[in-house]
Amino acid sequence: MSAPLGVILAGGQARRMGGGDKALLMLEGQTLLARVVARLATQVDKLALNANGDPARFQGYDLPVLADSVGGFVGPLAGVLAGLDWAASQGATHIVTAAADTPFFPDDLVERLQNAVTDGAPIAMAATPDPKRGMSRHPTFGLWPVALRDDLRRALNNGTRKVIDWTDRHGVAHAEFPVVPYDPFFNVNTPQDMLDAIELLERAKS
Repeated sequence: MSAPLGVILAGGQARRMGGGDKALLMLEGQTLLARVVARLATQVDKLALNANGDPARFQGYDLPVLADSVGGFVGPLAGVLAGLDWAASQGATHIVTAAADTPFFPDDLVERLQNAVTDGAPIAMAATPDPKRGMSRHPTFGLWPVALRDDLRRALNNGTRKVIDWTDRHGVAHAEFPVVPYDPFFNVNTPQDMLDAIELLERAKS
């Protein structure tokens, strides 16, 4: 499989952070978005950003900004669809998505997602071990085939909102990542999470 296109999902409303753009919050001298761009850019062919509202606020990142085509902030599937439509216009066959508030995701995310897909599971999703459930899935970190974009559009228009409700209809493979020395899919949802992210960075330096 050739390198997919990358889509950073930043279309949410960040209610637990008091609203605004979580992606533009500063973490030790860099925005969360800058950290995510740097981590994903080396793994994909091209990058775009899924975000709603005035795209001018992201002009310093030199990325195409893709708004949801389904209104009402209906969740990450709308961002996936925006990415798939963009990828189709670029002649690509797949996208990989990453959340804009998750600055420590793996450097081999794309490779391991690609290795996980099978004929019966054309979608791949990142996962980590969970002591209670056995496995915790991370729906915003996935590999998505452009061939399913019209099916996803129909599902959204028919009211589907949860990522796994749609992916499980088509077959989803899981690429499992370790959580030692830290959970690579730790995301910044609250002010306390930002303090925890600073601590993670300091620990990595030591």
